Amino acid sequence: MIQSSPFTKKKNSVAELMLWVVGATLLGLAAQVYYFGGGVIVNIILATVTALATEAIILKLRKRPIKQTLFDGSALATAWLLALALPPLLPWWMTVLGASFAIIFAKQIYGGLGNNIFNPAMVAYVLLLISFPVQMTAWLPPVELAQNPASISETLSFIFTGQGSNGLTVEQMRLGVDSFSMATPLDHIKSELSQGYRIVELKESPIFSNLSGVGWQWVNLGFLIGGIILLFKKVINWHIPFGVLAGIFITSSLLYVSNPDQYLSPLFHWFAGATMLGAFFIATDPVTASTTPKGRIIFGLGIGILTVLIRVFGGYPDAIAFAVLLLNMAVPLIDYYTKPRVYGHQNKSRNGL
Repeated sequence: MIQSSPFTKKKNSVAELMLWVVGATLLGLAAQVYYFGGGVIVNIILATVTALATEAIILKLRKRPIKQTLFDGSALATAWLLALALPPLLPWWMTVLGASFAIIFAKQIYGGLGNNIFNPAMVAYVLLLISFPVQMTAWLPPVELAQNPASISETLSFIFTGQGSNGLTVEQMRLGVDSFSMATPLDHIKSELSQGYRIVELKESPIFSNLSGVGWQWVNLGFLIGGIILLFKKVINWHIPFGVLAGIFITSSLLYVSNPDQYLSPLFHWFAGATMLGAFFIATDPVTASTTPKGRIIFGLGIGILTVLIRVFGGYPDAIAFAVLLLNMAVPLIDYYTKPRVYGHQNKSRNGL
């Protein structure tokens, strides 16, 4: 097969690309661990072991080579991204269920890497969110606002036994300094707006900071820096992250301008929830995203627009997973209508000559 010049260029392997993706999340992961506890690390370990073991079993049953597939890094990346989206005190068996479901039903059932049409990590996340909404929204308060900060031993006790060794319940662990059960900023705003409060009143709560919520702005900043590293290393293209952030900015700006007492600012949406993780690490999955330059921008814009609409008008506070899966379904249509013109072919002239 003849390739275009330069003939000495080096192509990144799948394993190398996946390791770059995992490595670029480390800043965001560090911020997440600092503010929300070591349960994030436990989730990563559980999800990774489960994903690798499940992939090995399925490959064995399918009589496919195991070692080569296990070391391509795709199962590791899926497990890692799923774990980053899970609450730090999620029961261990839910993490195991999610990771195994991602590999079996969102990846291997389609034939393995390159054949799946939905992002496996987001399929598993949505499964857990719909099946176990209480546990999946039980985030701890940021460490500086926590009334009962979770130690490593307490974290392990809650994850593996469902109860703390010091007699505290999960709800008591979620109490903030004001003795009220803490929620994520997006969840808190959605709940309070339904009670008739205004945005300006809600932002007086100690859970909020300059850009979004305490802790969450630094987590998103960490993932933003990691995403820029991926762009610099050419692991991902700029089109999808740009589209996602532009879609969020445009949609939230229109709502904010129309009624700032009811809708959040664009910067808040950018640095709240899983925005940066979704824009740079999840939506850019090369297998399930659009493949044409124009298509990638449309794909990203669609995710950004849907994210804001679901956050504001839907039943879930954060909507990255739902938006990504909905646009995954639209990829064939997007690619069909954004195919670049074949080199050497010209468009027909208006007079038909």
